[in-house]
Amino acid sequence: MIQSVRIQNYKSILDHTVELGRVNIFIGENGCGKTNLLEAIAMASASVTGKLDAEELYSKGVRIAKPTTTFSSFTGLKQKKRIELTFGWNDELEATCTIESKNPNDIAAEWVDLESNPDENITLDKAEKLLRRLDEFIAEARSKLKQAELLTDPQREAQVLRDVNHRIFPEIHAIERRTARHLLTDQIGDFVIYNLNALALRGIQVTSRKAPLGINGENLDVLISTFSKKEFDELVKRSQLVSWLDKFFVDPQDTLKFQGHKLGRSISTLYFRDRFMRQKGNVFSAENANEGILHVLFYLALFLSPRTPKFFSIDNIETALNPRLCRKIVTEIVDLAPKHDKQVLLTTHNPATLDGLDLHDDNQRLFVVYRNDSGHTVTKRIKVKPDTGKTSMPLSELWMRGHLGGIPKQF
Repeated sequence: MIQSVRIQNYKSILDHTVELGRVNIFIGENGCGKTNLLEAIAMASASVTGKLDAEELYSKGVRIAKPTTTFSSFTGLKQKKRIELTFGWNDELEATCTIESKNPNDIAAEWVDLESNPDENITLDKAEKLLRRLDEFIAEARSKLKQAELLTDPQREAQVLRDVNHRIFPEIHAIERRTARHLLTDQIGDFVIYNLNALALRGIQVTSRKAPLGINGENLDVLISTFSKKEFDELVKRSQLVSWLDKFFVDPQDTLKFQGHKLGRSISTLYFRDRFMRQKGNVFSAENANEGILHVLFYLALFLSPRTPKFFSIDNIETALNPRLCRKIVTEIVDLAPKHDKQVLLTTHNPATLDGLDLHDDNQRLFVVYRNDSGHTVTKRIKVKPDTGKTSMPLSELWMRGHLGGIPKQF
């Protein structure tokens, strides 16, 4: 799991580091840079897979801009022509992506990662082998240093130390760098920014070709059709938070379309039954479903499936959801993420979303994003509820009253 990310020279982020947990929620004013944080990581994701063209970036949820606009540009500071992203883990491993544009004045120009090695086959298995080699070199270094301590001959001691400094330590650093790169590719290679819309969820508008789920909600029916019985049963169980839902199912051949259950503009084969309707007329398609159930199913399926990314983000998770449902979906995410080894970054403008968090759990983190006096995007982690001197209030109320920050002050 990624423990930290340092972002340098990306849009409104000049140089800022965020220490991450497993479930991370970002709040703040419109335009403060929340989505920029997500996009910077998506840029790094594209770079480690060697696919830094405009189409790939767009398919990951990045808003494509002219490179000279993508680089930070602040009054009084010389603009740099590289974006740097450094990812860290608890064991002090770090991996860096240094990204340049082949033509800073061309919005469609391909980007390149100066840290990449296209000749090296990047696999998790390779990383594990490197880690074993690293352990061997570290053990040898410790043995040599212990040997040097026991030597009484200064010349022999100096020779042993030179061997450690000139042969073993450089090899250790090289292995650490390669291992970190392998781990980074495994953990962020399929990172995307999900930002759902109703037409995509209903199968009417298909703009994203990402698999197994499109970034706007495409292919929900396809993913559900691949679920094992155990996965599907859990999806059914957790989806009962929607009161009217009797059942949902996928009709692989879409035979119900020919029985008049949808107009045919949707390619989704997902169908629902409403428990309050007469049984002979209670089947309807995703084309006619309300947005709420489609969003709920998408989020639950996203966290339940082993086929979806390990690390991803959801922009504006509150879209189309009732405030109380926002709170509930976060509690479901907090429960599902560790069980299915997912790490997520969420942005929201709905205060009720925060009430699904338990800030006493270090894996659940809340960040306020804001522009400092120089206009740079920075974050502040909220570790405990602020003491207002009054009866303890929920996070939603604290946010609305201005105790957390992240709200407009100019009106």
